[in-house]
Amino acid sequence: MVTVHPPHSTQTAEGPAATDRSAALLTELFDPANRHDPYSIYVRMRALGPLHDGPFGLPLATDHADCSAILANLDWGHDREPEQLHPTMPVGAFPTTFLWMEPPDHTRLRGLVTKGFTPRVVAGLRPRIEALVDELLDTALRAGEFDLIETIAYPLPLTVVCEILGVPAADHPQVQVWSQALARAFDPDVLMTSEALAARNAVIPDFLGYFRELVERARREPGDDLISQLAIVEEAGDRLTADELFGTCVTLLIAGHETTVNLVGNGMLALLRHPDQLALLRANPDLVAPAVEEMLRYDSPIHMNTRAAKRAMTVAGRTFAPGDGAVALIACANRDPAAYDDPELFDVTRFDRSRPVAPGARPVSRHLSFSLGHHYCLGAPLALLEMDILLHAVLRRVATMDLLTDTPPYKPNMLIRGLAALPTRFHAA
Repeated sequence: MVTVHPPHSTQTAEGPAATDRSAALLTELFDPANRHDPYSIYVRMRALGPLHDGPFGLPLATDHADCSAILANLDWGHDREPEQLHPTMPVGAFPTTFLWMEPPDHTRLRGLVTKGFTPRVVAGLRPRIEALVDELLDTALRAGEFDLIETIAYPLPLTVVCEILGVPAADHPQVQVWSQALARAFDPDVLMTSEALAARNAVIPDFLGYFRELVERARREPGDDLISQLAIVEEAGDRLTADELFGTCVTLLIAGHETTVNLVGNGMLALLRHPDQLALLRANPDLVAPAVEEMLRYDSPIHMNTRAAKRAMTVAGRTFAPGDGAVALIACANRDPAAYDDPELFDVTRFDRSRPVAPGARPVSRHLSFSLGHHYCLGAPLALLEMDILLHAVLRRVATMDLLTDTPPYKPNMLIRGLAALPTRFHAA
């Protein structure tokens, strides 16, 4: 458990007592024992104030308006995260990734990989995703009782992104092991155990070495996969260096499935715990798309993201000098009562654009789970499609489903937060 010691030079507007309460709340929040329910802690944090000084030297923003302003404004950059959150990572251990870049390099690299995630390419994946979902549901229904994370949540997005990249099916289990280790490593170093840090540092060279082999194979025998396309670009000139290519492959693999695993797990858990909302979906399958948006808002796969000021900026009355960092608590902002009515309520109709808005009612705010601005999630359309197809198939093929435990276990991850297992029972329709 991390004990937060607030900096002596910084106090909240309410004074030292509030600073102490803030530190106590952050100690609770970052304790892995509380991964099952960070939201009750978020409620108390918002009530105490909009900014809280974190154990890694960055203030944490809690309000939807502040987090939106930080994430959407080009004057806040994402290129300082390695030094802000991962100071113990060996220099040069992790290659260049566009996640931690700003224009023009971010624009250049993201433009190269976007070709694998255009609306046309994603739409073309529908038949393959539908077939895969049916295969996974066949397995689940034959078993009756199963772990939804192991049986559905992991293999669905992992298989899809591996096929996009060109990772052979035989390598998927090993790739999953490497990916889970690195996904854990996105947490701030100060929140990780020495064992987790050692595992991160050990897995990086193996992961990169694997992609070097894939790239070399793609050059010898190019296919229609994304790695082959990127390898050709790298060979054509200096638009994509070898280091950028390997870092991009690792980034796409992790970002392309780890967050979707959590969307599937967290979203299905919400339905299992809210049978009235599941009944609404069964009665009106047209609500599936807005239901997925509500799942993302209600229990976000990503809980926080960092930015660094490029010029003097002001958030919640505090001035940030150029280079100063801040953390947007995305999951906390997604339940801000200033942005959403009844934010603690799971409501699959919340984002239904077809229903009339009552006179005087405020419009529904955009959730922040895919971030905003030029760092908006590249794989968002693919994640939405995968979850949409899965929910439609569940509604069609599963008559009843039961949660087999009241306390499903969570992975220790804070930033990419999700279930370690979800024991479930399905009955075929």
